[in-house]
Amino acid sequence: MEGAASDSSRLKPGSVEAAVHGYYGSLEFKNLADSTQAVYRGILDRFVEKHGKGPIAGLQAKHVNTIIDDMASTPAAASNFRKRLSAVMDYAVSVGMRTDNPVVAAKRVKYKSTGHRTWSEEDIAAFRKRWGAAEPQRLAMEVLLHTGLRRSDAVRLGWHHASNGAFYITAKKTGAELHIPIHAELARFLKSCPSEGGTFIAKSNAAARSEKAFSAYISDAAAKAGLPPKSSPHGLRKAACRRLAEAGCSALEIMSITGHTDIREIERYCREAARKQLSAAAMEKLERGFDVELPNPSEELGKNDDNALISLAHLGDWRSRQDSNLRPSA
Repeated sequence: MEGAASDSSRLKPGSVEAAVHGYYGSLEFKNLADSTQAVYRGILDRFVEKHGKGPIAGLQAKHVNTIIDDMASTPAAASNFRKRLSAVMDYAVSVGMRTDNPVVAAKRVKYKSTGHRTWSEEDIAAFRKRWGAAEPQRLAMEVLLHTGLRRSDAVRLGWHHASNGAFYITAKKTGAELHIPIHAELARFLKSCPSEGGTFIAKSNAAARSEKAFSAYISDAAAKAGLPPKSSPHGLRKAACRRLAEAGCSALEIMSITGHTDIREIERYCREAARKQLSAAAMEKLERGFDVELPNPSEELGKNDDNALISLAHLGDWRSRQDSNLRPSA
């Protein structure tokens, strides 16, 4: 146990900090990836520092609303806090510390999250132009783009995960067993990687990179290639999803590669890819449906000879513009 709720012997029974401490020991929390646990602890430990001594049974929706209101300037953080507190309250209900979850009745945080920006094809081309095929930055990008792995898995990937033309790796975050066929383009880059152990994305001394350091490594390389801010490893994972969708893959096919567990997230890529294809098809149909041959202006002018113009003068109902041709003749 870490942080404000680290010493169980000093916890007051029925307190907020006791509930948080208990949640840390629950199967639900222990099943989370280490990196996810660290993030959740950071959020909840800050809450415990301020409100840990209070009774968990006394926490009401109005109290949760007040805390959320105090975080109005950081809506994303407020939303994450609400989710984490709700998990603690569910735990408290399960062990009899409460009879309800007050977060359910508390206000929801609405905000527009852009998240990690997805790398475009222009971004990828610019990165490739800046970093040659023999440079480690290029290899790192190609690994991310052609596997769709999270950074936590990409930094561990090596020949020891390869078998029969595919990578077999257990996702660190979800525990899912991933089977990723090796893309022909990626195979070309991996030929230069030593076959005796180690990872593909390693430091110059062959040591593995940490997740955080790897994110900074890719972001720095992207900046030097002239890419926009927030060009991260996760953005390349999103680019891999986009490419699979644009290639016509179904949501389930994409998930089999990337290891996503929420199909709704992948369906967004499929809808966007379908929208682009449908809009192109629609415009093509429109152009075919109204493909009218316009006359050549010079040829039409040639047909309007003097005889045609003179014939208009002999029309009994013809009037000048001033007299209006719409006015009936006398």
